[in-house]
Amino acid sequence: MTVTVSELPPGLVLNGLDGSNLLGFLAAVGTLRVVTDASPSFNWRLQWRLCDGIWIPKLFSNDQLSEDDLIDLLMPALEKMKDQRILKFYKNLNISCKQYRVETEKAQTAATLADRHEADFIAAFGCESLPISDKKPIIQDTALRTMSGAGHQHFLGSMQDLVKITERDHLRTSLFLPWQYADERPSLRWDPVDDRRYALRWKDPSDDPIRTMRGANRLAIEALPLLPTAPKGRWLRTTGFLQHYDAVWFTWPIWEVPLRMDVVRSLLSMAELQEPEPDRANLRARGVVEIYRSQRITTGKFRNFTVASPASSLNVNSLLPCPIR
Repeated sequence: MTVTVSELPPGLVLNGLDGSNLLGFLAAVGTLRVVTDASPSFNWRLQWRLCDGIWIPKLFSNDQLSEDDLIDLLMPALEKMKDQRILKFYKNLNISCKQYRVETEKAQTAATLADRHEADFIAAFGCESLPISDKKPIIQDTALRTMSGAGHQHFLGSMQDLVKITERDHLRTSLFLPWQYADERPSLRWDPVDDRRYALRWKDPSDDPIRTMRGANRLAIEALPLLPTAPKGRWLRTTGFLQHYDAVWFTWPIWEVPLRMDVVRSLLSMAELQEPEPDRANLRARGVVEIYRSQRITTGKFRNFTVASPASSLNVNSLLPCPIR
């Protein structure tokens, strides 16, 4: 049965998150996943509303919640990961297939109907059955990976640090206030501001400290289980990604109907979103009012994501299918 906005409590607007920013989007759906798992009886739903040209998320539940109520619910749920082993086995995902198979079996054994947290993250990180090559038996991993240890920046290691150091104020400033980028690293490099190419700046940024939004990065980690990987032939695919020639893109939808987490999970995996030029009329009939696409780029030994643009602005004449590596 479809639930209209008028049948729900007023909801809580997450004014700090911008749906056109990849980090902001991941933080929003990560928040939805955390509260749904923490209190499933609250009937959590998420929608997006256009405000001064920005798509802002709004969170609904059975009861009207304040900002403090939401943070009170988020903090203990997020802190549970401190005691879990899912981010602790390595600092990066350059793991041998044999080693990753061991971790996969442990996660499978630990999974229950009520808690499949580790298994969902394992599926999001990579696959033990697909090596990069016969000569290099390292797993193929998620297309969301942005670093592998160069410059002392570690993908899983950065997540471990975020789990340890994120506090209430970090969540509050990320969720409810304009982003001021007052926090120091680590950053997961999912925010377009992390693209620090010299060509885009008036001076060499290498000596400038990295500034980020710690709470948004922490919440975005929780979105990863909604974007699992899966083998397709010889290559590993990540939900939401397409590749043409050497260009890799991540595409995500913006919807106006308040949706539960299981529906959001299905929506993120819709094949129609990955068309070079999605059928907007068809998607709008399903409640999708905007589609954003961000290019993943490689600068030196790091990956970043560019400022997103509407998916239809992609030059479809230049695109040919190519497996994601």
